[in-house]
Amino acid sequence: MSHSCPSELEKKLGYSFADPALLEEALRHSSFVNEMQAKGLPDNERLEFLGDAVVNLITGHLLMMYYPDFNEGHLSRMRAHLVNEFQLSHIAGELSLGEYVQLGKGESQTQGRKKPSILANTFEALMAAVYLDGGYPCVFEIVSRYMKPLIDADTPSVAVQDFKSKFQELIQSAQGPLPNYTVAAETGPDHDKTFIVHLTCGDIQAEGFGKSKKNAEQDAARKAFDIFMKHVSS
Repeated sequence: MSHSCPSELEKKLGYSFADPALLEEALRHSSFVNEMQAKGLPDNERLEFLGDAVVNLITGHLLMMYYPDFNEGHLSRMRAHLVNEFQLSHIAGELSLGEYVQLGKGESQTQGRKKPSILANTFEALMAAVYLDGGYPCVFEIVSRYMKPLIDADTPSVAVQDFKSKFQELIQSAQGPLPNYTVAAETGPDHDKTFIVHLTCGDIQAEGFGKSKKNAEQDAARKAFDIFMKHVSS
């Protein structure tokens, strides 16, 4: 069973459900339903399906408002950076959703309340429940409350300079082989690692450095992009 009362969650959300059954459904994981073997008791997967669309829509809406001059490609990359398991599970953590979700015993014993996938999916299900219960303005207010700080913290120039995509598009237009990224090394202590990624693409080789694999790949792609452009212009 979940550890906390759903009414506490309503206080955190700043939203009270007219239909409490929707809130209960949003917090009911499939593992709980399977163990209960209660016929007709719905799990939260259908709500999660809808919530994925709701969160993407609102985040897209916010990005359109924040960045009126950005094109579709830039906006799509920024939205993908904001709406993913890592970010949504972090938001779920702020709401302590792990305390409220109903899990089966097995899932609960294997730290299910801390699993990023379960937390992110539960947040999406919860946003779908708010949408169905109170409509778009209510869910927009909640999602934007958590997304706006992430958008503010996300430097547009960094988000827009997606060199992996730029380099891949360049290579595809030249009908070359697709780039391959491998982690060559990890240095430093666990809390402050530096990743070294090796990129190979036909004759082009480049090494990237970063505090995450993603950043190291971007650094390698940026260098490979420059190498390719020098070859073309020489």
